Amino acid sequence: MATKKILVPTDGSSYTKNAVETAIEIAKVNGASITALYVVDASTMATARADMYESVTEILNEEGREAVADVEARCEAAGIPVETQIVGGRPADTIVDMSKDYDLIVMSTLGKTGMKKYLIGSVAEKVVRMADCKVLTIRAQ
Repeated sequence: MATKKILVPTDGSSYTKNAVETAIEIAKVNGASITALYVVDASTMATARADMYESVTEILNEEGREAVADVEARCEAAGIPVETQIVGGRPADTIVDMSKDYDLIVMSTLGKTGMKKYLIGSVAEKVVRMADCKVLTIRAQ
């Protein structure tokens, strides 16, 4: 099966850098394109006070713009076709929903989840179990 479309979820953390570099190498070998995805976590938005909702939204959207811009710059430097998307939702569910449109997802096993990871399960774990395409997880260093 040819790999032509690669989805790279990013949260902007340093943990995703190895996953981005791996996705770029795979794209080079296969002549594939990359979509950098940032999901504005709906659970974060749900906890924002009403009077702070707009500020929190702008902060998270700016974080998303920076995260996908980093992936975009790395892809462009490597000559890889790239597009970026910033969407709202629950990260694992959103990535799984989008997986039907991709041949491969390349993502880090760690992100900004911290202790929350151990309480509700990691995004990577859920994606591996439920995605409609292949998933390559890259251990953060």
